[in-house]
Amino acid sequence: MKIRAAVLQAIGAERPYTETKPLVIEELELDPPGDNEVLIQIKAAGLCHSDLSVIDGNRPRPVPMALGHEAAGIVKEVGNGVRDLKPGDHVVAVFVPSCGHCEPCAEGRPALCEPAAKTNNAGTLVSGEHRLHRADGTAINHHLGVSAFADHAVVSRDSLVKVDPELPLHHAALFGCAVLTGVGASINSADIKAGQTVAVVGLGGVGLNSVLGALVAGASEVIAIDLDDSKLALAKELGATHTFNSGEEGVVDAIKQLTNGGVNCAIEMAGSEKALEFAYQITRRGGTTVTGGLAHPEKKVALQQVSLVAEERTLKGSYVGSCVPVRDVARYVSLFRQGKLPVDKLLSDTLTLDQINEGFEKLAAGKAVRQVILFD
Repeated sequence: MKIRAAVLQAIGAERPYTETKPLVIEELELDPPGDNEVLIQIKAAGLCHSDLSVIDGNRPRPVPMALGHEAAGIVKEVGNGVRDLKPGDHVVAVFVPSCGHCEPCAEGRPALCEPAAKTNNAGTLVSGEHRLHRADGTAINHHLGVSAFADHAVVSRDSLVKVDPELPLHHAALFGCAVLTGVGASINSADIKAGQTVAVVGLGGVGLNSVLGALVAGASEVIAIDLDDSKLALAKELGATHTFNSGEEGVVDAIKQLTNGGVNCAIEMAGSEKALEFAYQITRRGGTTVTGGLAHPEKKVALQQVSLVAEERTLKGSYVGSCVPVRDVARYVSLFRQGKLPVDKLLSDTLTLDQINEGFEKLAAGKAVRQVILFD
């Protein structure tokens, strides 16, 4: 079938993206779903820093590539072997498909699925196939097994989580990345305990979800930190107990004084080595620093090694919020419906597919939290 999709021709485009237009809307050929694959009609797709990191070259991927990984839609057709989904079902796409059989999946850590890591890096589906082509037969790479900036997509069954059709799809889309990654970092990776003090460094869509996750987990103090005062104000509105602009002088000492030596847990979601160093500095003795921000592969962090030992500190990574999507999407949707995870407040704007470059310029400029493309 013919579809419209946003295709990245080359990485490393200069800003402003409103002028350079790194994403081109093309008419592509989409093959039918193969074994264990599903054709979905995309209804909503979020613009995420992980997409931006491919555009600017921080996360190199093979091009040409149809971008987009945070989405929700409706099942239109299922391939051979798919027995638990049917046309009409509402689904959320997850950007790390889990095979269920490799060692990490068997250990309950599907975010580290080994076949998924290999095929995501290669730009194919889990099957190893490309389902997107130009009219001349040129294969178009898939972004993280989803390629959501399109009106339709073929994805692996292992990339989908079924959701209640009463959940608005423009909200449902956020649960596939921003909510799983942010809330999961607080609840799963950091394992925040009731009464602990928590700081979140970097208040994009994922970082603000970490703030919400810390509140749900029962943190006594949730400190939100960013360079943008408008994001600090939004964090306060969401329930953060304190906010700090990290660009101000003496902020590390101020946070340590507030928390009697540092927070129990600091979560870094800025994707910057400087932000991670900052998060480590404000973590107390015996505390945990979690990083879910994706910096450029060449960036390195300078830490005082002895502090890891003498202060019994923990530094750990968090990918997809250390989540089990088939379990956690349902849990987080339930919290949303109870009003405990107001992720709808993070929705900055809605766009059409043709406005995608304008949307990424806003994201790169720090002028948006979560923008969502809506499809008819």
